[in-house]
Amino acid sequence: MSKRPKVSVIGAGSVGGSVAQRLVEHNRYNVVLVDVVEGLPQGKALDLAQAGAVRGYEGRIWGTNGYEETTGSEAVVIVSGFPRKPGMSRDELLETNTHIVRSVVQQTVAHSPHAFLLMVTNPLDVMTYVAYRVSQFPRHRVLGMAGALDSARFRTFIAEELNVSVDNVYALVLGGHGDLIVPLVRYATVAGRPLREWLPEDRIQALVQRTRDAGAEILRLLKTGSAYVAPSAAICEMVDAIMADRKKIIPCSVYCDGEYGLKNVCIGLPVKLGSHGMETIVPMELTSDEQSALERSAAAVQTLCRQADRLLTT
Repeated sequence: MSKRPKVSVIGAGSVGGSVAQRLVEHNRYNVVLVDVVEGLPQGKALDLAQAGAVRGYEGRIWGTNGYEETTGSEAVVIVSGFPRKPGMSRDELLETNTHIVRSVVQQTVAHSPHAFLLMVTNPLDVMTYVAYRVSQFPRHRVLGMAGALDSARFRTFIAEELNVSVDNVYALVLGGHGDLIVPLVRYATVAGRPLREWLPEDRIQALVQRTRDAGAEILRLLKTGSAYVAPSAAICEMVDAIMADRKKIIPCSVYCDGEYGLKNVCIGLPVKLGSHGMETIVPMELTSDEQSALERSAAAVQTLCRQADRLLTT
């Protein structure tokens, strides 16, 4: 049997615990769960290890409060940071989570200098930028979970609206992970037919708006927590695409160097993921309206990236 890749998950809250569960249940990885709270990662890891006797997975999982046991990780999923609360925007988390992510990345890089860094902490695109800057890794090894989740939400709402299997729905969401996401309605299809052949424009725009508000909708309903099941599924899709060299095109937050006319910002674009991480940013022909929406989204993220730049120099 080939050696199982080690994947470390930094942050053992609801999202991190769910990520660890999905990874270990895949039965392909050894998983390290890390958190600063004494006993939290150890307890969750022990619980997951015991579930393996029932579920039939045999990969190791263990919890720790330090980084020594993450040494040699092939991929590191970073979830650490303060979560959003009802009424709070992702951007309000910027200062606190910039400092947290800087510390986490510094310690992660010291123990796993060849790892892929996969970001989940909000504000997602800015934290991906922070990780890119602090790690000094090449950009193909630093990616953020944004469009993977937003696209899944858009596909779900389309499938529910039409009462069809979500497997029949293809849709991409680009841009920043927030209020200025850019669902590419023109490219959305159901059973190969354009979405606009299935629904009138007012219903499509209602689904677009619900996709923009999807995280806040869950926040309002839960009252004491935020989404964690779908985010964990989205980040694990990215881990699997890289570790299994699937060459799968997934919208991810990535550092731009001229692609789509964008530079010096991390933003959600269609990315082919494989054994080298980001293998290419896939070019797509955009209308002037789509390009303008993407540029507006990137400009909002870029403003926050410049704030993060200032925080990283203090």
